[in-house]
Amino acid sequence: MAGGMAVKRLDDPATQPWQPRDGASEREKEGLGKVGLVLIVCLMTLPFLVFLFAGRERATTVWHSASAKLTAISGGFMNISASTTSATKHDELLGGLLSPGFDRNSCLSRYQSHQYHKYSPYAPSSYLLHKLREYEARHKKCAPGTPLYAKAVEQLRSGRGTEAMECNYLVWLPFEGLGNRMLSLISTFVYALLTDRVILVHSPADFVDLFCEPFPNTTWVLPPDFPVPNLSRLGMNPEQRYSNLLDKKKMVNDPAKATVRSVPPYVFLNLGHEHKFMDKQFYCSDDQLVLAKVNWLLVFNDLHIVPTLYSMAQFKDELQRLFPAKESAAHLIARYLLHPTNPVWGLVTRYYHSYLAQAKQRIGVQIRMFRFATIPVDDMYKQILACSRQEHILPEIEGDQAESIGNLGTRTTNGTASGGDGDAAAGSKAILITSLYDNYYERIRSTYYEHEAKGGVRVSVFQPSHEQVQATQRRGHNQKALAEIYLLSFSDVLLTSGMSTFGYLSSSLAGVRPTILTTAIGHKVPATPCVRAVSMEPCNLTPPRVTCRGYAEDKEDLARHVMRCEDDQRGIKWFD
Repeated sequence: MAGGMAVKRLDDPATQPWQPRDGASEREKEGLGKVGLVLIVCLMTLPFLVFLFAGRERATTVWHSASAKLTAISGGFMNISASTTSATKHDELLGGLLSPGFDRNSCLSRYQSHQYHKYSPYAPSSYLLHKLREYEARHKKCAPGTPLYAKAVEQLRSGRGTEAMECNYLVWLPFEGLGNRMLSLISTFVYALLTDRVILVHSPADFVDLFCEPFPNTTWVLPPDFPVPNLSRLGMNPEQRYSNLLDKKKMVNDPAKATVRSVPPYVFLNLGHEHKFMDKQFYCSDDQLVLAKVNWLLVFNDLHIVPTLYSMAQFKDELQRLFPAKESAAHLIARYLLHPTNPVWGLVTRYYHSYLAQAKQRIGVQIRMFRFATIPVDDMYKQILACSRQEHILPEIEGDQAESIGNLGTRTTNGTASGGDGDAAAGSKAILITSLYDNYYERIRSTYYEHEAKGGVRVSVFQPSHEQVQATQRRGHNQKALAEIYLLSFSDVLLTSGMSTFGYLSSSLAGVRPTILTTAIGHKVPATPCVRAVSMEPCNLTPPRVTCRGYAEDKEDLARHVMRCEDDQRGIKWFD
């Protein structure tokens, strides 16, 4: 069915950016709330407009270089969904999380994303809001282009610390794939909140045009004339790495002996997953007191380190005040900090309205297979089916072959799916699959093409792209990946891959606890196909192994709130 459809590309002149459904401008939409008569007229005419134009929604758009894969079966195309509700029913500032001081047109996603995310389970704490506004003021005062930034850079150029500076900085260095980068950005920003530093982002060519500026009337982009050269080529073990400085006696990790004049003007911190080069002492309280005297910290990280920060005595109480609901940390900070640029948001909204908006329920399936955990496609597909049956994720099918095929999972009786909204299940479901490969899409699509879903459920299956390989060094690849993370985050139900930062980000943005596919460690098919996440916080997949002196841990509290991850017993995550 999809093969016979005329498909438009994103660069087709006929494809226009999505506008509010009734075609009204922002000014007009505000006026609707004030003029009752106009509102009544609009409500009366809306059904006719939907009837008139619903057919035109079939003209679809796709990624720049990949044809979208579409199947609409068991009853044809779905009716226009009311799930994307009007802005008047939502708080576009996310309960005060976002600052209103931005040009809307410069970053459409900032104030539109609330229309697509169905869930927002946690409101930000008043203390978090206070700290964010305080941070924004500090960033504006210390950002590139200000006298205080110029003063800090001048001291850096001098090669020595001479005096305590009013502004202290974290320079974030990108490492690994997009999911890792986003998680490390979130946790690095949390660290900036905890330590009153200003975060600046080193943005190489593959990271440009992904995210909007997150702070009002300023920039977080590190200028290209930053005095430390070749930031992208420093590697994991430069001379200025913290452990190297300690080993060579160029620094001491004794806060009583370290002074502003004795510490170097900058320190490179490797907080990445490679234990061999990880600066584990970073997680010790005495070392934090020493690092607080360093003006510039260059952070090289690909992990979500917030659970480990919570285990540190000086940060624990502050983190509790910022995030009373512990599993809300990545959820709230991601929605505050990471807004796709207009080109990426165009990919997201055009695809959503062309394929997903009509469905009453959206099911996101994210499949990632790592080199250390590969299994045959047949085995992986069987694992997906087994998980779906166990957790009732994908719609069951009718027919005598259902049992032999392996029914997919969501029970339906008289048109109603168990465990979900009755109207949603009885109407239509869209399954969004993200994977580097198309094998799983083809198999799931074929199942619903060849067999009717139980209960009259209309099922559509989509996959935006299949890049075959992860190409983090290509900006276009990263833009597609970011768009797919956001599309997944619009799901009502999520099935993600264990140990995948891509999946962690999607569920955090969605505000949904996912079902997680068990990783095939050692290339062995796992006995348990999947587990339900207890916390939607991401996993720190490689926590440090370090013994610190001088500060007693609250072992009882840590035992309750920092535990092994559901999908990786070597990692830790934050639980309520």
